[in-house]
Amino acid sequence: MEVYLDNAATTRVCTEAADIAYKTMIENYGNPSSTHTKGREAKAALDKARKQVADALGCAPTEVFFTSCGSEGDSWAITKGAESMERRGRHIISSLVEHDAVRKTLYDLEKRGFEISFLEPEPDGSISVSAVENALREDTILVTLMMVNNETGGVTDIAGIAKMLKAHKSQALLHTDAVQGFMKLPFSAKTLGADMISISGHKIHAPKGIGALYIKTGVKIKPFIRGGSQEAGMRAGTEAMPQIAAFGAACEIAKAGMRQNSEKMSALRQAAIDRICSEMPETRVIGGGSPHILSVSLPGWRSEVIMNYLESKGVYISRSSACKKGGRSHVLEALKLPADVIDGAVRISFSRYTTEDDIDALCSALREAHDKLAHR
Repeated sequence: MEVYLDNAATTRVCTEAADIAYKTMIENYGNPSSTHTKGREAKAALDKARKQVADALGCAPTEVFFTSCGSEGDSWAITKGAESMERRGRHIISSLVEHDAVRKTLYDLEKRGFEISFLEPEPDGSISVSAVENALREDTILVTLMMVNNETGGVTDIAGIAKMLKAHKSQALLHTDAVQGFMKLPFSAKTLGADMISISGHKIHAPKGIGALYIKTGVKIKPFIRGGSQEAGMRAGTEAMPQIAAFGAACEIAKAGMRQNSEKMSALRQAAIDRICSEMPETRVIGGGSPHILSVSLPGWRSEVIMNYLESKGVYISRSSACKKGGRSHVLEALKLPADVIDGAVRISFSRYTTEDDIDALCSALREAHDKLAHR
């Protein structure tokens, strides 16, 4: 038995994406910049994938720039966004609960003289519109906030923040790391109102090593990699065509079934909450909002012990973000949770492939672990 419930870390590649990646590697393997037939075939595949991603984002294909991952998109948007705006000010608004790709990039900018306001989160890990409004200044040039917190599932109202910035006639660019929100929550680039949006393929059943950055038409930021003319001169380097083609296919499939799959994941999440809390009343549910992330804690447990026990039963979950590889969660610390709650916290995350049987196996394994290991 294998029950995979760590989909916020990465997802299984869907068959359609794997098939197109394989075909691209062995058949349609030309360089999109070449002018011969194989090159033109590859360019057509590149254009098709860009349109598929754009359709999923609800934007124009010319606003989609392929990256290697969500972290690269975050770094590009934040670093080059700040550099492009620094003549107008050096103040940036973010939060204490961002992904390390955002936090560490901001720390680098801080060393260069930029001033960062790290906002405190709401109890679910989201950031309120009012908190951003209170931190806003005339010299604010960038606001960067995660749409869905990758540890708690808390949802930040990015559209509301965009409207608030517009109402204040703020010059600030708005960037959101939407890696956990893309194809999980309904939104389009237009309705969201952000200037830049980072997304990643491996969270939606595409391979690792591919992502995209949406840059709104009219937003002027500097190129991320200098060199050739790829990605409209904004990110040089030969395109990773197998991953790009797979990303396009995964986006098309995810968009077609997003509503149904989100409802399914939400129902499974609630079923897990109901049973876990019923059988183990001391359980504390942390955060919430996104249909695919469930963070729970059983104070007195050690999360790594629980994870190891569940793995022995073929059930895979995580402690927090897969990028942390140990150490206490800065997100849960920012929520000011007691130490025993943080130490007993685990993240369970779902995908469209998750079944009721998977939830039953999870809950049974957790109950078994609880009975054998609690308070050790």
